[in-house]
This record gives sequence, structure tokens and C-alpha cells, in this order.
Amino acid sequence: PPVGLLEVFQEHARRGPKRPLLLYQEEVYTYEEMELWSNRAGRVFEQLWDPPKGTREEEEEEEEEEEEGEVVVAVLLPNCPAYVWTWLALAKLGCAMACLNLNARRGALLHALKAAGAGVLLSSAG
Repeated sequence: PPVGLLEVFQEHARRGPKRPLLLYQEEVYTYEEMELWSNRAGRVFEQLWDPPKGTREEEEEEEEEEEEGEVVVAVLLPNCPAYVWTWLALAKLGCAMACLNLNARRGALLHALKAAGAGVLLSSAG
């Protein structure tokens, strides 16, 4: 069966939690740190809205059916560690992530949000 990126990440995190995953400027983030940060972010997201509940197997069985109530989260973040742990957190929660271009403004940004059908927007300050 196909394996998703989240499963690959989790397997690497299990096998080598102290191994480096991400170098950002002068900071090195390990698999373990990304796992912790993504779990923290996921708990915050769960407090802010009600993400879908279910297992990957249940989701695969329902793929042929039209999914009602799927949470699509639009993400407008710069390239930084928070982007990675946000993606991981959303994947763990079963949310679809719509990646928005930081250079999009006004009409283009509004169009992207509408096209994504996002019910939630996550962005950085500024």
C-alpha cells in the first residue's frame, strides 16, 4: 500500500529521534523536536476548532464518497520551522492543507482562499 509523507516522518522519528531533520539558519531541529512541536501545535489547533477524527484506514475507505465537513486549512507562513511542524500537526489531525503564496496580495490571495475552500486560515503576524 502507498505510504504517506507523515508515515515516513514518523518512522524516521521512531528510528532516530536525535538525528537532525532541519537546519534553519544556525538552528538544528531533530526529528524528536519536530515531533514535540507538531504535537503542541496540534493540541492548540484542536482547542481552536474541531478537526476531523478518524484513522487513516477510515479515511481511505471514505475516499470514494464525498467527504462532508472536511477541514481545509489555508496556511500563509514563511519558510521556517513553524511551517514544517504546522504541516505535520495538520497531517496528524487529518486536515487538508492549502499552501498559500506569501507574495499573493488582494484579489489573488482572496481567489486562492476561495479556491481552496478553506474554513481556517493560519498565518504569521505581519
